[in-house]
Amino acid sequence: MLYLLLFPLHTTFPVLNVFRYITFRAALAALVSLLLAFVIGPYLIRALKEWQIRQPIRDDGPDRHAGKAGTPTMGGTLIVLSLVLSTVLVGDVTNVYVLVALAVTVAFAAIGLIDDFLKVRRESSRGLGMWSKLIPQIAVASAATVVLLLQPDFSSTVAVPFFKNVRPELGLWYVPFAVVVVVGASNAVNLTDGLDGLAIGPVMTAAATYALIVYLAGHVKFAEYLQIPHVSRVGELTVFCAAVVAAGLGFLWFNTYPAQMFMGDVGSLGLGAALGILAVISKNEILLVVVGGVFVVEAVSVIVQVASFKLRGKRVFRMAPIHHHYELKGWPEPQIIVRFWIVSIICALFALSTLKLR
Repeated sequence: MLYLLLFPLHTTFPVLNVFRYITFRAALAALVSLLLAFVIGPYLIRALKEWQIRQPIRDDGPDRHAGKAGTPTMGGTLIVLSLVLSTVLVGDVTNVYVLVALAVTVAFAAIGLIDDFLKVRRESSRGLGMWSKLIPQIAVASAATVVLLLQPDFSSTVAVPFFKNVRPELGLWYVPFAVVVVVGASNAVNLTDGLDGLAIGPVMTAAATYALIVYLAGHVKFAEYLQIPHVSRVGELTVFCAAVVAAGLGFLWFNTYPAQMFMGDVGSLGLGAALGILAVISKNEILLVVVGGVFVVEAVSVIVQVASFKLRGKRVFRMAPIHHHYELKGWPEPQIIVRFWIVSIICALFALSTLKLR
């Protein structure tokens, strides 16, 4: 909004020319997002306590989680509000890719909000049923993908890391492929959100990684040099990514161990979808498996645990997702969180190295 209002005045006020630069607006969006989180956070915590929006604790969870009963949940609304407001304020809201990213994030956050509400109302860890979650998620992701494919500069090809000349054309099959990426990322982040600050750290790392990727993909010369898919106008999503990172940082101020509030599904589903749609728009869908390595491992641990128990009647892990396995092994919660953060940074660095190793 500021971009659309102030940049046209740069001929009269030359200083306003800085708004033409994506890097400047990304930094400004990060600052605005962080300040919004710091300002809104205390009021949100107080409101959640007054409304008795408390986190239900799983009956089959680790014993140490019993002490977290009564902690406010739905704190992810702080992240979503901060990143959306700052992106709208500083970004180019006429850019279709920004609009799609915002719409997908908000829509998935709304699904998570309903899920959180049902959990609080029922005083149970069970909210929406599996299909009640998946059907609207698939619908939103499908609609977003169709909108993207209607753009003249967006293709249905898929880039394969390490192979510069391997870009299969999926045609209409790109829609279900993209849906799997977005929905899978959303639910993988949701599974990771089980300890204070565990999910938000890798989310910030992944968002920062895609900030660089979308900036490079939107620049003709950089994309050509690195031999990565070029998508015109996608560089504007750098502003969105910066807002996600800063909003996450602001939330972490209140969510770090011991947490003053939990993210809830409103945050984890929305942020996971944001990462998924960033991967799709930037044409680096498969790379998300590497960037979000922590989320992949968490999701796979659940799949392996369920499959093993149904087929063999035995569990592979003491408890899934895998962060609970380490809890039951006696690892202190802060140790698990920081080590998972470190792994997420390693995954991000490796993913960035693949941009050149083609």
